[in-house]
Parts: sequence; C-alpha cells; structure tokens
Amino acid sequence: MSLITLSFTLGFVVIAFFLSMWFKLGLQKDILIAAVRATIQLLIIGYILKVVFHLQDALFSLLLIALMIGVATQNASKRGKWLPHAWIRVLLAITVTEVVTQGLLLGLRVVAPTPQYVIPISGMIVGNAMVASGLLLNRLHSETSSHRQEIITILALGGTSKQAVYDYVKQAVRASMIPTIDNTKTMGLVQLPGMMTGLIIAGADPIQAVRYQILIVFSILASAVITSIVLGFISYPGLFNEFQQFVLSDSPIKK
Repeated sequence: MSLITLSFTLGFVVIAFFLSMWFKLGLQKDILIAAVRATIQLLIIGYILKVVFHLQDALFSLLLIALMIGVATQNASKRGKWLPHAWIRVLLAITVTEVVTQGLLLGLRVVAPTPQYVIPISGMIVGNAMVASGLLLNRLHSETSSHRQEIITILALGGTSKQAVYDYVKQAVRASMIPTIDNTKTMGLVQLPGMMTGLIIAGADPIQAVRYQILIVFSILASAVITSIVLGFISYPGLFNEFQQFVLSDSPIKK
C-alpha cells in the first residue's frame, strides 16, 4: 500500500470528526488525538519491530514484551484506584498470563521462538489480558460495594473474608470473561478476525490463515480466563484491613 493510498483513509477520521460535530457529541478533540496518537505509535513500533526482527536478539524481544506489559498494567490499573496497590496486582496477573500462555506455545513448539512470532502473539495476549483486568476491577468494585451489608453481616457472623466475598468475586470473574467468550462464539460468522484478514490480504492461503487465527483465538480465550481468575483472587484481600474488616468505600469509582 502506497503512502498516497494510505492517506485516503484519513477520510474515515474526517467522517467521524464531522459526525461528532453534527450531533454535538463533543468528541472532536478526542477523535483527533486518538488518530494522531495511533499513527505516531504505530509508526514508531513499526520501525522498532523492523530493527528487532533484523537483530533476532531475545533480549530486545523481552524488553519489548516488558514494555507492553508495563503499558497494559498502567492502563488497566486506572480502573482499580479504589484497590490498594492495584498496579502490582494487575502486573502480576498479566505477567502470569503472558508467561503461562506464551510458555505453552513455545514449550509445545506451536510457534517458533523468533521475534516475528513471539512479539505479535504476546501483544494480542497482553492486550486481551489488559481488557479483562479492567473489566474485572470494574465489576468487582460494583459487586462488592452494592452488597456491602451482606458482606459485613457474614463477617459479623464469623465468616472469613473469602467466604464473605467469594460469590461476588466469581460474578466479577464471569463478567470479565463474557466479552471474550461471546467473541469466540461468533468468530467466523459475525466477523473475520484481524490476523486472519491481514494474512489473506497479504496473499496467504485462507486455510493457513484460519489455522493461525485458531491459534490466536484459543490463546486469547485462555488469557482472559487466567487473567480474570488470578486478578480476582489476588485482589479481594485488598477489600479488607488487617483485622478482616471490610473497608471498601461504597462511593463510585473515580474516573
């Protein structure tokens, strides 16, 4: 694709901009900032990946994956301002997800241990783990704050902190996995996924593209489950103090 052809896609941004203006949505600034940031970030990562792929150095690959995890942690932990040390919990959950998922892919030799495979797949895994983390933290706050009296009652009757919030943690975990599960159910019917579409556009055999997409779909499904469960069960202790008292405020989450 030439730069001239690519420039024509700015028309989509212009359409979004003027629709926001026409309906007075007030999103014009955000649309422009998002378009500019996406362009700059993608260009930068494109040149970085070109260098990393050329060097074939595992250290640079690990550094790039660490950067992905760091950015994902920073973004997802914003949803957990109510939770003490939320960023540490999110960092641990996303790191565990990446290590387990990518470790299985490499250990079973499903993919080759080269930057061309490891980095893009890690990006998809970490990105999905970030979304699952944000959803989990939002729902956990909602569930526990809205059932504050029930939790306090269970504690007053001698129940442990785990017994008091276990059902609400499960509900939060389930809710954070639903988008990924629903997306998996409709894969190939409602949408043709990005990786598969990209391979087909690049001229790959559709069957081969489907095989790679199945690999990604299953990895993403596992990443959502692992992230949600790990983050859910390392986050709920933060709802209590050292005396096992429920300390979560029932005020809404600050944006």
